[in-house]
Parts: sequence; structure tokens; C-alpha cells
Amino acid sequence: MNAPDPILRLRDISKIYHMGDVDVPVLHDVDLSVLEGQITVIVGPSGSGKSTLLNLIGGLDRPSHGQIFFRDQEVNAYSERQLTEYRREKIGFIFQFYNLVPTLTATENVVVATEIARDPMSPEAALELVHLEDRSGHFPSQLSGGEQQRVAISRAIAKRPDLLLCDEPTGALDLDTGRLVLRALVNLNQRLKTTILIITHNVAIAGIADRLVRLGSGTIAEDRPNETQIAPEEVTW
Repeated sequence: MNAPDPILRLRDISKIYHMGDVDVPVLHDVDLSVLEGQITVIVGPSGSGKSTLLNLIGGLDRPSHGQIFFRDQEVNAYSERQLTEYRREKIGFIFQFYNLVPTLTATENVVVATEIARDPMSPEAALELVHLEDRSGHFPSQLSGGEQQRVAISRAIAKRPDLLLCDEPTGALDLDTGRLVLRALVNLNQRLKTTILIITHNVAIAGIADRLVRLGSGTIAEDRPNETQIAPEEVTW
């Protein structure tokens, strides 16, 4: 079987933040490929550059040096308008703290995403994918943390993104609830073939990945296939 093609390629990526007269280097000469249809988990401690890397990939920030290619398009050469279209049409975002609108129901929170997408799935179908169709009329305050995160996943996936970026998706959850969220992500990958990139400090989550990348002090310390992939229900921390 042929290996999948890269959906994303980073070449010689560096990021330096300028804090007054002080330069703060965060990423150093990062080379990384994310393969289409796979789950890639990037692990590393706080301060290793994980969130900065995710922001660059998602078009929320630009690198100081290097190139980012989405398929064969150079993302860091995009205009601001092109970056907005890239984020809207190609990328789904899932964050640690859900970012749901508290005055909207689960369905209405998903509608927020589908209204700006070119070819969205229905909010009902998106909620069904994460097994929340029976909670569609509930507000975030009426949902558990795991249910809120699954609404966030549903919102992100409803616009049919090519790449789903997850920033510590289980960071605010206990083990049992975290497993439910990981199961939702794995199901999306298997059913829709969505490429998923997860960043986390929790090494245990790497067990569900097709590929493990370890980030340390702003550089890639390890990048390898995961030969002992496990089900979300087997993850423990």
C-alpha cells in the first residue's frame, strides 16, 4: 500500500517574538510533514513551542523564517484575505476551553460555523457524529465539560475542514471524559478521513496517533510512526 501524501509541509520554520528590545526565539528550523488522513500527535512540555506551531499551521500567525505548504500552496505567502479564506475553508480549530457561545444552544453553536462555510454538513448531522443529537437544544451551562468539548468538535467538523487542529483537547477533562472526546476524534478520522493534528503535554494521548512528534525547546526531537496504536478506551493517565 502506498503511503499517504503530505497535506501539510513545514520547511525550516523559525519563530522569534520581539519583546521590546529583546528577541525571544520560540521555534528553530522546524521541518515537519503531516500525512493526509492520519492522526498526528505533537507532544512536549509547556514552553516547547507547541501552541506557536499550531498557530502558524492554522494561519493565525506567520513564521519569522521558512515556508509552510498546505498541499502545494505556500500559506505564509498568503495575503490577509487569503489567510482568512484558508482558516474558514480548510482548517477546523478545537481549543482546550471550548469557546462556546453561552447564550446559544448546542445546535446554534454549530450553526455559527455552518453559516460561513461553503459546503457544510447540517448541524444535526454534525452533532450526531459526536453522539450529542439528544442534547442539541441544551445550552453550554446545561452540558458537562466533555459534552461541551464534543459540541466544539461538532462545530469544527461541520464545515468539513481538510485539517482539524486540536490544542490540548482533553486538558480540562478527567480521564473518562477525555476518553470520550478522543473516541469522538478517532471516529471522525475513521468515518470522514479527516486529517487531525493534536498538540498536548499529555504523552498518553499519543497512543491513539498514527504518528508521534516530540517537540522540545522549539525543535523536533522525535518524529516517528506509532507502531503500538491503541483505542481511546485504553488510554490512561
